[in-house]
Amino acid sequence: MGMQLSTKASKPIDKTQYETQLTLAGGRIRCLRCTARSVRSGEQCGKPAMKSSKTQKCTHHGGRSKGAITAEGKQRIIDANLTHGQSTKAARAEHSKTSARLSMLEDCMYVLGMTTAPRIRGRKPAGYVPVRSLDDVKRVLRALTP
Repeated sequence: MGMQLSTKASKPIDKTQYETQLTLAGGRIRCLRCTARSVRSGEQCGKPAMKSSKTQKCTHHGGRSKGAITAEGKQRIIDANLTHGQSTKAARAEHSKTSARLSMLEDCMYVLGMTTAPRIRGRKPAGYVPVRSLDDVKRVLRALTP
């Protein structure tokens, strides 16, 4: 016997079973309280609910912020798009392209017998095409020369 899924997005909140207000900062701040309950202990979540949440939930239990609404705001996020503040998508793509070239040049060195050193281990970058013959070496060298 399977579970039957409800067609409604969420059930209305029965506020008689929940504490709806939360007092923070020594009584100076009052806000709505998350209505999620623990399955194990049955206690109500102690975090404040998000203002934008229709079901009065915190960020951990399903309340989501709207984020950028306008097209300009979304474009600013796309342009900034930094990972840990270190590099943009364009910089990561350029690094991947350079890594692929180096891996292919390493393959060329092995095909031509120029080295017997251990090869670089691990996953190959995006855009990498293995070089296994002299024809492949010629193709790579033609592609790399301007």
